[in-house]
Amino acid sequence: MCPKLEIDVKKLRENTRIVCKMCHDKNIDVAMVTKSYCAIESVVEALSKESIDYIADSRIDNLKNLNHIRLPKILLRIPMISEVDEVVKYSDISFNSELETIRRLNEVAIGQNKIHKIAVMVDLGDLREGFFNVEELLAAIDEVVKMENIKIIGLATNLTCYGAIIPSKENLQRLVDLAKSIEDDYRIKLDFISGGNSSSLYLLDKDEMPDGITNLRPGESIALGRETAYGNPIKGCYQDAFKLVCEIVELKDKPSQPIGEIGVDAFGNKPEYVDRGIRRRAILAIGKQDIDITSLEPMDKAIEILGASSDHMILDITDSSTNYLIGDKVEFLLGYGGLMSASTSKYVEKSIIYEKVSAAY
Repeated sequence: MCPKLEIDVKKLRENTRIVCKMCHDKNIDVAMVTKSYCAIESVVEALSKESIDYIADSRIDNLKNLNHIRLPKILLRIPMISEVDEVVKYSDISFNSELETIRRLNEVAIGQNKIHKIAVMVDLGDLREGFFNVEELLAAIDEVVKMENIKIIGLATNLTCYGAIIPSKENLQRLVDLAKSIEDDYRIKLDFISGGNSSSLYLLDKDEMPDGITNLRPGESIALGRETAYGNPIKGCYQDAFKLVCEIVELKDKPSQPIGEIGVDAFGNKPEYVDRGIRRRAILAIGKQDIDITSLEPMDKAIEILGASSDHMILDITDSSTNYLIGDKVEFLLGYGGLMSASTSKYVEKSIIYEKVSAAY
């Protein structure tokens, strides 16, 4: 059935092996982030056979489904107070930036007779989550270290995801220095200093990762085979472990410019068109309700994506050397947004390829 997301587990395992080696060679643990493909159990199970150290996800439901995998689980998204019971039950470590939430986690951990580990988030300038003011951070830690069932294991930061701030030797060194200061002041050991996600990997190649960073959280680098600071492919990794396959439902020669007064489309946008004469157009059975079409790249480089409605994607195939027919398939590589939306969509079938055998999900 189409549309479908093809997932090549063999390629993903190779990507995982390469990224883990990059990190482990620098004495950095790997928390593999599984959210981009909704933590499909069989895929995570296969990848967990490589040398990853943690499984990390933003959704507690995903971690719940992975409870049987014997690796520590990290909840990446700041916990909601409404979910603290499940956070303590299904995650070994959670990332936190609000003292009131940590208080509630402590209460729940006491009730569950568990020690819940936390990494405190520090904002180094990307302006997403984390303590930005050092005095506020230290005041929070002053209270947290006294809690019975909460253990601070370290600090973590996030870069590039919101403000697009690139990790550097300088800003990550600030995280390391802050951790050392906290260790000295509170006489505690912080073994978990997490220096970001796939955007931090390029520092390993440049040998500019500060000593003291002990953990990274690669997700896109494993899924799509590239670092995300500059978008460069990682040597030896596959960029096509995930492919979107769609079916052609209409082929017609039509003008390149719509005829009549142009208003707004179904999504409230007023499009603009260039008159290129009559062009060969293909319509695929997939649309904006199914996927983020701005994050797709046709594998046939002669194809141009013209746009989409909620149910149809329109292609210009005029320059392609392939003689496409009704029912033929068109394949796409996916960006991060495309992968997330395809994985989340119930309208996109997931086809998992193990060596030569595939299984629908």
